[in-house]
Amino acid sequence: MAGEKIYELRDVAYSYLGRFKALDGVSLDINKGERIALLGANGSGKSTLLLILAGLAFPGEGSIRFFGESLEEKSFNNIRFQRNFRTKVGIVFQNSDIQLFNSSVEDEMLFGLTQLDLPKKEMDRRIEKYTALLNIVHLKDRHPQHLSMGEKKKVAIAATLVMEPEIILLDEPSAGLDPRTSRALIDMILELGMKGYTIITSTQDIHIVQEISDRAIVLSEDKKIVMDGNVSSVLDDRLFLEKHNLVHIHVHEHGGRAHVHPHEHPSHEHPHS
Repeated sequence: MAGEKIYELRDVAYSYLGRFKALDGVSLDINKGERIALLGANGSGKSTLLLILAGLAFPGEGSIRFFGESLEEKSFNNIRFQRNFRTKVGIVFQNSDIQLFNSSVEDEMLFGLTQLDLPKKEMDRRIEKYTALLNIVHLKDRHPQHLSMGEKKKVAIAATLVMEPEIILLDEPSAGLDPRTSRALIDMILELGMKGYTIITSTQDIHIVQEISDRAIVLSEDKKIVMDGNVSSVLDDRLFLEKHNLVHIHVHEHGGRAHVHPHEHPSHEHPHS
């Protein structure tokens, strides 16, 4: 039901190699049906937070619960929990190459579906539906590694959506996409949001945030949550965005007079940011 609590994070901290802090004391709740944008400069911890929400990394400190159950590495020893979690949560990585490893686009989509023990008719229906949605029907027999960056991104998204998860995690989804493909992606996120999916998007692309999310969570460069609120109120606070390196100020001279113009940062997210 809408509003049901999905995630509960309390004082979550994470360090790579036990030395490099990636998250520090993160606490938040995420409810069913929310559309959330994770914002922050490079290295603020957005991608790490997504990995934790996806059950692919686990906090060194603090706790996380998923639909009221403890989410930790040993939780996946329980087959019931593992199956429930993996069918409910899907992630699309920023770098599509690490997500695509089969010999054709169709096999890429079949890989996850075969884990669900679905009838062939249902698998075919889903493949037809999501290749059409992403406009990649003509790529079904192609090797993913022979595709363009934008095509790979669409295949990675389709391979996630074909599982029909309730919770979709997107890491810099518009990075590397041309304007037309980026627009199609935004429209798809809007459609999924209207259908009740929970969508959590890590992005530095300020231009798309207003459309794809209702709530914005901002991570600072010292890996902490510094704002969590309505997306409009966050985006309207220019001084706050400048302070946290989400926009920057350019000074130009026109006719001998200086003029100040704020500019949004382009999306240049790096792994583990």
